[in-house]
Amino acid sequence: MALVTFLSDFGDKDYYVPAVKAKMLAVNPQLNIIDISHNIEAFDIAHAAFVLRSTFRDFPKGTVHLVSLNTTGSITHGYIGVKLEEHIFVGPNNGILSLLADHEPGIMVQFADIHLKDSTFPTKDILAPIAAKVASGAAIHDFGGPLKNFRKLMSRHPKATREHITGHVLRVDRYGNLITNINKEVFEKLNPGKFTIEFGRESVNKLHNGYDQVEPGDCFAFFNSLNLLEIGINHGHGGDLLGLKYDSVVYVTFHA
Repeated sequence: MALVTFLSDFGDKDYYVPAVKAKMLAVNPQLNIIDISHNIEAFDIAHAAFVLRSTFRDFPKGTVHLVSLNTTGSITHGYIGVKLEEHIFVGPNNGILSLLADHEPGIMVQFADIHLKDSTFPTKDILAPIAAKVASGAAIHDFGGPLKNFRKLMSRHPKATREHITGHVLRVDRYGNLITNINKEVFEKLNPGKFTIEFGRESVNKLHNGYDQVEPGDCFAFFNSLNLLEIGINHGHGGDLLGLKYDSVVYVTFHA
């Protein structure tokens, strides 16, 4: 199955998204192109990486993921293809692909100059044709050689001891709910049965099963479908009301 996902910060008000899709379909009209999102905050690598890391494993192995963010920026060190957990990613070498897992990809390819061209729209002119050809059966090795300089960015990891976990907000979603980097497995290993979760000016000492397990206006905390601690206010914008944003600190204290 020739399947390509497409993630960008292009939005939906301009011609960029359909132009890229048209370029891929010109290579293979049978491609199945799935939009992950085009409403990533402009130039926000952390936002894009969170969305892609949270979704790519749900697609069939062998899926090609086209990633377009900062493709013309000065921090982009060329264009690359990588194979990670039987998925193929095509995008800029600006660090975004290093944030998708806690280990390096098994295969990393720097696209050769013969496939590059001067362009103000490299996602359409460079990346889209390669993504379409790879999804149609080509290997990423066909387009370049070993990548010698994989640009890496450091993602925040929670700090854990027997008494505490110190985590951070990874994402404030459109409802104002705050998704943290505190993992359920780590929490359950350390949890003696009593705990306090502190965020902003609020705290809770129990976990809930979902958003509606508390009254409107009250705070909730539960582990979401990503097995990450999510906190917020039922029927309220937790980010605004709690004064929290991306990278804000969340504390868990365990009580013996």
